[in-house]
Amino acid sequence: MQSAEETTWRVLTPYDPREGISLATAAKRAGKSETTIRNWCPQHGLGRRVGGGVWVVSQVALAMFLDGDMAALAAYHSGNHSASEVAQYFERFGLPRPKTSALRSGVGISGLASTGSD
Repeated sequence: MQSAEETTWRVLTPYDPREGISLATAAKRAGKSETTIRNWCPQHGLGRRVGGGVWVVSQVALAMFLDGDMAALAAYHSGNHSASEVAQYFERFGLPRPKTSALRSGVGISGLASTGSD
């Protein structure tokens, strides 16, 4: 069972496929097996299952973990993508940082916010 902290991790949120990499690619980067990477995803908040199926690893979170940059990883997990220690990882991979307003407005995986007019 995950701790309360782990269940609030914002990994690949909002979802941007440019940030995500496959287990195989992550395993090559880390020099580990796909099984190890799959285990690390929920243990260390490095990725998540998309659409309830395929694991997608955040190349940003993986790099933070492999670099031992736990302060950056904690900021990433909290959704603080504007922190300089997080921003440098998005820049490393040429990725745009998620908009903070999207995180607050309830925009999810589908990219659509609820209007409350249902």
